[in-house]
Amino acid sequence: MARNRSLSTIFIGLGILVVLTGCGPEEPPRPTQDVPATEQVGDTAEQAVEPLAAGTLNRIAEDYVHLVLAMDEHDPGYVDAYIGSPELAEAAPGRFPTLDDVRTGAEELLGDLRDLDRAQDRLEALRITALQNLLISLSARIRVVSGADLPFDEETRLVFGGVAPDYDDAHYESMLEELDSILPDEGDLGERAVAYRQQFVIPPDRLTEVFDAAIAECRRRTAEYIDLPPSEDFTLEYVTDKPWSGYNWFQGNAFSLIQINTDLPRYIDRAIDLGCHEGYPGHHTFGSLVERELYLGRGWIEFSVYALYSPTALLSEGSANYGIELTFPGQQRIDYEVEVLFPLAGLDAGQAERYYRYLRLREGLGYARIDAARDYLDGRKTRAETVDWLQRIQLISAEEAEQSLDFIDTYRTYVINYSLGRDLVGAYIERESGSDPDRMWQLFESLLTEPFSVAELGGG
Repeated sequence: MARNRSLSTIFIGLGILVVLTGCGPEEPPRPTQDVPATEQVGDTAEQAVEPLAAGTLNRIAEDYVHLVLAMDEHDPGYVDAYIGSPELAEAAPGRFPTLDDVRTGAEELLGDLRDLDRAQDRLEALRITALQNLLISLSARIRVVSGADLPFDEETRLVFGGVAPDYDDAHYESMLEELDSILPDEGDLGERAVAYRQQFVIPPDRLTEVFDAAIAECRRRTAEYIDLPPSEDFTLEYVTDKPWSGYNWFQGNAFSLIQINTDLPRYIDRAIDLGCHEGYPGHHTFGSLVERELYLGRGWIEFSVYALYSPTALLSEGSANYGIELTFPGQQRIDYEVEVLFPLAGLDAGQAERYYRYLRLREGLGYARIDAARDYLDGRKTRAETVDWLQRIQLISAEEAEQSLDFIDTYRTYVINYSLGRDLVGAYIERESGSDPDRMWQLFESLLTEPFSVAELGGG
């Protein structure tokens, strides 16, 4: 039975609040921060609204932050980053000590928001909508943590605000046939694909040099279009034994810890992918701009906390993915990698043209990870069956398929955010910009500095 839904028919259930999010269970120690308390931030003329509405909305926003911090006690990893005052963080668990208290608090705040008069200012109105969607998401995540048996698509609709297309095997088979035609040799397609990719692995002793160069170029290109905070910086670490390939831990004061997982081979194309996604113009850039423009600039305290399982993820992961091709459009990426990264890695650049043709075709297989997660979490496939299916459809090794399932076991439906988010962001920017590069970057930056909604993103 065919299950195809095109992107144009995807149902989006929630607006999206844009902040940084990563995808991991534990958080390393953060440096000591000197972030102003709630009442001290955002003393700008821009944020002036009617006193009653502003006071009520700010109180709701602060209560929301308390709820999210308290939720992390019951759902470890729910808080991906917190850059607010230590005093507020210490008080939160005492205000909402049980999961039922968090649930009741979220329901009460939703009622308060619904009773609030609509703001005349566009950004204030978007802020109200975004807070509503965050609270709806929090309530849904409480249901998941409490053991509710939500179908995959219902969980993603409520928690992340979107439902991904659902494709059958026939959708992928046509792509696999085309990939078969460009890979060398004969025999099992999956085995050939894994063997073919081995010639593009970055040698471990050259990994640092290649990634340093890639991230520096990602930053240089991003800085041509986005005014980065002058003090922004990051630390890069290489780690093992993680279910993800890369992670940005935003720590405030425009500073991030970026970690790259080396459990599996790192292919030459992943240097730009991860450099853009985790760094520039991806998560590190997002966190830095959100902190400067929304938390400190406008005094919107809800932007001091980043909830991992929330509507933030669909747009933050999607824009981090779309930022790769925005930063290195078309032939520019191939030219840079051939001229700079291939030599640094000691790889044969003569094979690059076929390799990038292979990668372009393979992009169409991205939704397979979502389809695998849907069938696995909804009980239609066992873990072993899902690993086998991913190997066959995504043309990956058993080790890569196992890591994908480790990710799904850890983060459940979070997998929708990468491919679906990228497609939504890309469609919006390309539609609204007329493909003008300057306008594309302007639209991209607006996604980071406004509480954007999916309705606006989709043009609805």
